[in-house]
Amino acid sequence: MTTSSRRPDEGEARDAAHWAPIMEKLRVSGVPEEALSLNVEGRRVLGPLQGFGKMWQKTYRVRLSGSAATPTEVIKTWKENFPKFWGAPRGNRFYAPITGIAPGEVAVLNLGAGPMKLSTGVMVLYADDESFTLMTPQGHMLAGWITFSSFEEEGCTVAQAQEYFRGQDPLSEIALALVGHNMQEKLWEQTLRSLAAHFGVEGQPQMLVTCVDPKRQWSEAKNLWHNAAIRSMLYTVSAPARWMARPFKRLKR
Repeated sequence: MTTSSRRPDEGEARDAAHWAPIMEKLRVSGVPEEALSLNVEGRRVLGPLQGFGKMWQKTYRVRLSGSAATPTEVIKTWKENFPKFWGAPRGNRFYAPITGIAPGEVAVLNLGAGPMKLSTGVMVLYADDESFTLMTPQGHMLAGWITFSSFEEEGCTVAQAQEYFRGQDPLSEIALALVGHNMQEKLWEQTLRSLAAHFGVEGQPQMLVTCVDPKRQWSEAKNLWHNAAIRSMLYTVSAPARWMARPFKRLKR
């Protein structure tokens, strides 16, 4: 009879390296100076249980038919080129940390064109060779996470993005109902098309939408205090006052 030298907790310890460390507040580092981290630095992450609106699960898939890429190759490429594949409209920026998509790292998102920029971000909750998960901070329109993965199905490599979220506050829930859901679905479908195109495939993403919980959690309406859209707008309109105050701050030094 043979025996294994592996300790019972070795597998768990190895898996733990793929999860973000426990942190009270987010810290932004390793992003360009122009990245506005207004609603990311010092915020906490929120999952679907801490959100306000209906709970949704959205799954987007694209089959890489004809490509020899393995799931591991797909995820490696996706991590290294996430801002390039990100399907947001022109004028939106995804500032990945210099260290890349790694557990505990924080990326900054600046959304919108012109002087009005909505600042928010995401934290890398989990990352291994075949998947990675991004989680939203306080103030983001969504309270939840999205997992990007790749796997084989019927001899074909599949790339998938799966969201699990609620609208974070009442205003975000209204915005989702009016335009947010449609914009969000187009973003991830375009992301998958760009990823497929990188591997030489003209992909046609498929989407499955499920309302997991139709109830709204009114106890979480207080999340409105952190709403990134409101705070970003106030930051923009107060720019002249900050500019005028700069000389006085220098004198105090």
